[in-house]
Amino acid sequence: MGEDQTMHSTLQEQFEAVIQTEDKLQIRDFLNHQNISDVADLVYEFPDYESSIIANMLTHRAASVFKILEFPTQKRIIQNLPPNTIASLLNELPADDRTDFLEELPSNAVRELIKLLDPQERKITLSLLGYPENSIGRLMTPDYVYVYSDNTIEEVFATIRKYGKDSETINVIYVINKKGELLDDIRIQEFILNSPDKKVSELMDGRFVALRPDDDQETASEVFKMNNRVALPVVSSSNKLLGIVTIDDMLWVASEEFSEDMQKMGGTAALEQPYLEMPIFQLFRKRAIWLVILFLGEMLTATAMAYFEEEIQKAVVLALFVPLIISSGGNSGSQASTLIIQAMAVGEITIKEWWRVLRREIVSGLLLGTLLGIIGFVRIFLWHSFAPNLYGEHWLPIGLTVGITLLGVVLWGTLSGSMLPMLLKRLGADPAVSSAPFVATLVDVTGLVIYFSVAYLLLTGSLL
Repeated sequence: MGEDQTMHSTLQEQFEAVIQTEDKLQIRDFLNHQNISDVADLVYEFPDYESSIIANMLTHRAASVFKILEFPTQKRIIQNLPPNTIASLLNELPADDRTDFLEELPSNAVRELIKLLDPQERKITLSLLGYPENSIGRLMTPDYVYVYSDNTIEEVFATIRKYGKDSETINVIYVINKKGELLDDIRIQEFILNSPDKKVSELMDGRFVALRPDDDQETASEVFKMNNRVALPVVSSSNKLLGIVTIDDMLWVASEEFSEDMQKMGGTAALEQPYLEMPIFQLFRKRAIWLVILFLGEMLTATAMAYFEEEIQKAVVLALFVPLIISSGGNSGSQASTLIIQAMAVGEITIKEWWRVLRREIVSGLLLGTLLGIIGFVRIFLWHSFAPNLYGEHWLPIGLTVGITLLGVVLWGTLSGSMLPMLLKRLGADPAVSSAPFVATLVDVTGLVIYFSVAYLLLTGSLL
């Protein structure tokens, strides 16, 4: 770790020294000999020079750096570059990365930037922007290598040599017919391991997985994971090959979806910008909406307490255990919801398996509830042993009330936390909305009802 920091510090010092020379050739030579990720770090660490760094690199390397930068940084760089440099940069960007950048900009800015594109790149970009937001169509690239079934392997390698350098990936070669319909996708090693005179048709098995341009990006991410592919073809409804989507785009989508789900699970609306880049009023609005909803939900707790006011007045000791009861139920519900949302996100369970999940959570809830119930009862017993006047002569029914309530509340919390995400998914909503705070609020109210109902049954005739 220390060595990495030293090397990084040296890179910064070298950059500062080169910048001081104001020699454009020397600056360009220095930047073009660094790793792409290191140059991206320099962009972040020297914001005053971010546009200069991009402008002083070879166009293809500048595009490689630009596409891995965060959107606010990309936007600032574009605003400070001359039009000819912007044109070169945008034309050099892969179509999917260019579309991803443009879709974040206001429509008037997009119109101006599209004018700078070459006719062919403009046509591709407008086509991609025509697909729904968060669809696979926005991520696909037309840069791939395709061959025909009657080609020989020798002809395939000639095609790869001619077009491979402009392709997003050559790990997979796509086989089409004269109509442009996808027939198969074949891994590059299949060509390498066979003789040059063999025909492509002899390697084909007709088994391939393809996406549709209107497919949801998150769903497509699951397809990638299940099929262990670095790229997947995108076809039209008539099976025409439109483009490909590569794993690096899917990893980016997965990262964004994870961040969004974590924000929702924390009880806030998803943030469209990095935390430090978001205006404070927008951040306030994102957090306030859910906070108010949760607050209104918690007000029902006060309503429930008021409903049982008479019982509390008769047995004030019951109020001592309210925080214990509602927090135990909320914690068990939060645990269950987090586990189920995570399992659904990675494809371990589906809503069709709700019955299996329900059975497991009933058993888990009973075991966990029994454990906490026993601990709660033992706690009251020990306190009574050391301070007999604390709970008085009715310590035993009070202990049983707390123990049985904990069993019921934890079981209910576990069932609520596990079933709510699946119900929301079934209704077409985002399961992450059933976040830990939301489940906790729900269980708080119902937990009080369970608590005072059990107390009414066990303590009537003694304390009540």
